[in-house]
Amino acid sequence: MNSTSGRIPFIKASACGNDFLLIDAALAPGDIAGFTRRICDRHDGVGADGVEWMSAHFSADVEIRLINSDGSPAEISGNGTRCVAVYLCAMQGKERVSILTGAGLKVCTLTGRRDSEYEFESEMGKAAVSPELALKAASGEVRGIPVSMGNPHYVILVPEFARNWQLQAAEIQAMPEFPEGVNVEYVAVDSRFDLRVRFYERGAGETRSSGTGSCAAAAAAMTAGRVDSMVRVHAPGGTQTVRRVSDNIFLRGPARLVCRGEFFPG
Repeated sequence: MNSTSGRIPFIKASACGNDFLLIDAALAPGDIAGFTRRICDRHDGVGADGVEWMSAHFSADVEIRLINSDGSPAEISGNGTRCVAVYLCAMQGKERVSILTGAGLKVCTLTGRRDSEYEFESEMGKAAVSPELALKAASGEVRGIPVSMGNPHYVILVPEFARNWQLQAAEIQAMPEFPEGVNVEYVAVDSRFDLRVRFYERGAGETRSSGTGSCAAAAAAMTAGRVDSMVRVHAPGGTQTVRRVSDNIFLRGPARLVCRGEFFPG
């Protein structure tokens, strides 16, 4: 990607409705947070949940830096990482992509392709599942399971999704128990092999899907004995599969390139 007359070229990709812009980090302006907010705006910009800023690295195929749509940094997005993988796979013919993220090195392996949609399995590392944590929300006590996938999550197992769950999730994100913020997942267990999940992410709010959120939800449900070690995670944007081998979590799901273009920062 090369800038022309101040224009910033981008690739847009989507993984289960979780959309990201992929941009060469060499083109990042000084105010990367402000620029990211502008380009991710869904009315006056291109529109996305965040930007994956990409740069070369000696120990991986690419290094990425994730900035959320509100301009805040994040350690990793599982879906964003997979979006970068589909770009390298499509542009360079790679079938195994090593990606250095803020949460360490992740490897995405191509497992299938149908037209413009690619499927990958990503090695997501270990899930650190903590004991249940009770919180006092305006609506009453909330009990959830903190999980780290290299980024923080709070997983709430529910019989069904409350009508205004987004309001409670936003309240939880601002609580002092999470000084760096937290991604909130509401999880309904439908069977030993199926979860339904809703996501409220740091820096983006409600999203149609989440890679690390799917992993955290599955890891919490597995640890609670509610599901088996391979489970389908159903979200508004689509379905991903999570499996656990020893302590390692593997995430499988689709990703596709949406378009390429140039943004006029103006």
